[in-house]
Amino acid sequence: MIFQTVTAVTLYVICTCLLGIKMFGSSNILKRTRIVFMIIGFTVIILHAHLLYQSIVLSSGFDFGFFNAVSLVSWLVTLIVLVTSLFRPLENLLLILFPIAGLAILLELFILDERFLSDSLSIGLRVHILLSICAYSLLMISAIQALMLALQEKLIKEKHAFIIMSKLPPLQIMEGLLIQIIIIGFFLLSLSLVSGTMFIDDIFTQHLAHKTMLSIMAWLIYAILLWGRWSAGWRGKKIIRWALGGFMALLLAYFGSKFVLEVVLQRV
Repeated sequence: MIFQTVTAVTLYVICTCLLGIKMFGSSNILKRTRIVFMIIGFTVIILHAHLLYQSIVLSSGFDFGFFNAVSLVSWLVTLIVLVTSLFRPLENLLLILFPIAGLAILLELFILDERFLSDSLSIGLRVHILLSICAYSLLMISAIQALMLALQEKLIKEKHAFIIMSKLPPLQIMEGLLIQIIIIGFFLLSLSLVSGTMFIDDIFTQHLAHKTMLSIMAWLIYAILLWGRWSAGWRGKKIIRWALGGFMALLLAYFGSKFVLEVVLQRV
């Protein structure tokens, strides 16, 4: 497993370098670089999936500990962006996501963190977990997209930023993609909250009260963002701030609570 981990991390580093060459290299090497980049990118995604299977699916149950969860989400986010980049201009986000995914694999391997879920989980609860992970992953992509949009708006004001700006899609396209991702993520988050109320018996005895409240807060922030976009015509900085605010609430709800319960309190 160590050899597979080192191989996956190395491939993530290679993909990051190839993407940098593709973004800032000369035009005559761009096409060949993209083909090699995609082949290696999907190869490392498959290898990462195999490592996740080995770490999460165990004979005694499912291990959804903090670092396994980080690795799973980073894998899913990278997969979604890599597949989407075949059709939409999201490829630049991978310059951030590939290093995060590689680091997540290392943390998953070298930091022991075991929290088992029983094999007897109901179908409804499994659907809830799947919806939660998918919603979080898409809204994480929207947060990274919002950061890229904020950087792009800042670079517009810089006189010497034309080289970087020429490698990024127009602001209108970037903002449109951000809203589309948020809409899908918001829909999945809504389904996740509804399924949680249906299939989780007692959120207080399961230490899920704070997670539920923060998730509802995130849902409200995204709801206000979409209302502002459609009713008040919000654009630019307002959209970015609300998108980042919603994701921060979601980050605290999911990883914040898991980190405190499974890492901090376990070591006290």
